[in-house]
Amino acid sequence: MTGGNESRDPSRIAIPPIAALNAMKLCLQYQALMLRILANNCELAAHYLDRGVQTFRSAPEPMCAPERMSAPEQRREAA
Repeated sequence: MTGGNESRDPSRIAIPPIAALNAMKLCLQYQALMLRILANNCELAAHYLDRGVQTFRSAPEPMCAPERMSAPEQRREAA
């Protein structure tokens, strides 16, 4: 029969904390990956929104075409 020292073997004591740390490492890596994906999606959404706003700003035609302006308005526009 062996002595009672087996339960105090350092290699057996260290196994549960190492397993917990490995599991936590995987969890943290997964969370970092999800945050990267979320940040990338937010950046793409902001880019598309900015492009949409720029397209919207450049699309409308002027309210008054030069041929519809009165003579004083045309002089002001030319200046």
